[in-house]
Amino acid sequence: MKMTRINIRNLFLGLMFTGSAGFISAQTTQTDSSATAVTTAQTANPAIDNLKKQIETNPKDTEALAKLATAYQEASDWTNAIDTWKKISVLLPDWAPSYYSQAYAYQSAKDDANARMAYEKYIATVKPEEVEQNKKNLAYAYFYLAFAEQQTNRDKAKEHIAKSLQYDPTNQDAVKLSKALNS
Repeated sequence: MKMTRINIRNLFLGLMFTGSAGFISAQTTQTDSSATAVTTAQTANPAIDNLKKQIETNPKDTEALAKLATAYQEASDWTNAIDTWKKISVLLPDWAPSYYSQAYAYQSAKDDANARMAYEKYIATVKPEEVEQNKKNLAYAYFYLAFAEQQTNRDKAKEHIAKSLQYDPTNQDAVKLSKALNS
């Protein structure tokens, strides 16, 4: 059991760094997801194929599932990434990074309603002892929620942006949104 915890912790840290870099491009890059899906489907990916075979032999191998979900994300195959992250959430319902990664994949697929729900689930799932290591991701999740709600529920958006800035006061996009909401 101790080995599993170490592996999950290491995987989480790796995904956190991968996810952070991915969010930078996700926030600034427009993609045509239908064209990307066709390109992805036509291109063989040995890493994905090997991970799928590994998971066939052990469908509950959460470490292999997380690697597969990450590989799908790197290939911009958002549908399979989301499906794989959901499988992990069923196996590890209290593992917050799976919800954050689902939100990232939904956001990349331009599915804002599901991205919003996944970010909310992520926030709710982060344990108090995990807050420190999740500050940047929590800040982004709250920023996303504030941005999504700024037109429909300004008061809720103000609450979210205040939380975002509490976790990352250096985020200039959050600072700008906070100024806009509070002016």
